[in-house]
Formats: sequence, C-alpha cells, structure tokens
Amino acid sequence: MSDVALLGTGIMGAAMGRNLLKAGHRLTVWNRTRARAEPLAADGAAIAATPAEAVADAEVVITMLSDGEAVLAAMAAAAPSLRPGQVWAQMSTVGVGPLDRLAGFAAEHGITFVDAPVQGTRQPAEQGTLVVLAAGPQDARAALAPVFDAVGSKTLWLDEDGAGGAASRLKLAAVSYGISMTSIVAESLALARGLGLDPALFGEVVTGGPMDSPYLQAKLKSILSDDFTTSFAVRNAEKDTRLIHEAAASGNVRVDLNDAAGERFRRALAQGHGDEDMSATYHASFGG
Repeated sequence: MSDVALLGTGIMGAAMGRNLLKAGHRLTVWNRTRARAEPLAADGAAIAATPAEAVADAEVVITMLSDGEAVLAAMAAAAPSLRPGQVWAQMSTVGVGPLDRLAGFAAEHGITFVDAPVQGTRQPAEQGTLVVLAAGPQDARAALAPVFDAVGSKTLWLDEDGAGGAASRLKLAAVSYGISMTSIVAESLALARGLGLDPALFGEVVTGGPMDSPYLQAKLKSILSDDFTTSFAVRNAEKDTRLIHEAAASGNVRVDLNDAAGERFRRALAQGHGDEDMSATYHASFGG
C-alpha cells in the first residue's frame, strides 16, 4: 500500500480519503479549513497543518480542490517538501487552461504530473465507484493503480501526456451531460408546476420508459421532495459551465445547453442556493 497525501477534503475529497484508508493506504490530509479535514482522523488519517507537512512522506500526492488557482496555490505551499520521484495525481476539475502551468510546476520540482479528474458526485465518491479519467506516463501507472482502484470502479487511461489534457477534456464533455440533464429535469418540473399541474405527474410519464434513467430519478426525487442535500453544489456546477464554455470556444464548438444551464445556475446563486445540490437550479425557473 502507498503513502498518500490528499490536499482537499471537501465532499469529494473526504469520501475519497475514507476509501483510501479502507483499502489500507497510509493517508495524510490537508484542507485550508482544518475543521473539514479533522473528521478523517477518526478513520485513521493523519491531519497536516500545511501542504508541505502533508506531502513530506508521500509517494502519491492527490489534489482535490475547487479550481486551478487553488490547486497551484496548495502545491506551491507544498513545494518545500516535494521531491523527485513523487507522483502527483491532479484529480480536481480545473478545465484545460491551467494544465500547462500545473504540468510546468511539476516539471520544475521533478515530480510526475498525471491529469486524472474523476467522473461522479457524492454517492459514487462515498461508494468508491468513481470513474477515473487519466493521462500520464506509463511509469506512473503502477504506483497509481491501487490508489485509483480504491476510489473508483474504473480507470480510463487516455494517453501518456498529462499536460495534453485529454483526461480533463473528456471530463468536461461528461460533466456537461450531467449539468444539462439536471437543468432539463428541473425546467420540466418547473414548467409542469407553472402550468398548474402537480410536478410529480412528469415523473409518472417518464418513469419506466425510454427517457428514464437512475440519474433522472435521483434529480427527480431531490426536487419533488424539496431535498437539496449537496451531491454536487450549484456553485461548482456554475464554475464548470464556464470551464466547458472556455474549452468549447477553443475548439470552435457552440455549447448552447451548457451556456443556458450556466445562466440558470447564476440565478440560483443569486437566490442563495449556491451551496445546495445543483438540482436547486429548479428555483431558477421562478422569480425575477
């Protein structure tokens, strides 16, 4: 088993950390807000006061933070303890833009950079069934295999160039589907309500038919039960719509559904739903 440093213990990071511990890895964690890291101590993790302390003895460093700037800041703080031979699995959703800087930072410090965002939200993270999308050199894969196996049900290796961003590009395409689907479900339920119907009737129409899916059922249940417990927060979804738009523009692709979803998320943010699950985009259909 490996000595792993995990920088970032939010909803996803904390769940991944617990699965790493269950698999027998030795884990040291750091989070900017220490209180969010401390619950992992009960599962066997060591809690570090700084990123440098967290990575000091690590063979594998995982970053699971909000965006590229947060990742770069954490790794810069870790730099005094980084050493050649360490493997850095960058598993946050940062889009394509920051990858050159992140890979350049890794090269400057002699560590191996692997672009490895995950597909999935809170429940798959807790169950250890995330899909790991990875790009990086062959010689890093043996070290990462038991780590990725602990947090995911499948690892899809795309190429050997982490800086090339194949994994992050595929992640954006996949998350675009989830974001757009959530917005469509929310808008359909809001439309039913606005037309004077019980929104639950929409569920009766689609359940069991060709348009049904476990994902649709999860978001349907969230909205109909008014339970917006966070699986993937509105503010993170809104951030991802911007990353998707930027990446699409570089490929001369229009992403109309993604952009419309982004507008809905921004309205939901303005209404105070930023920390709720992205299904709270339902509220964006009402009001100003």
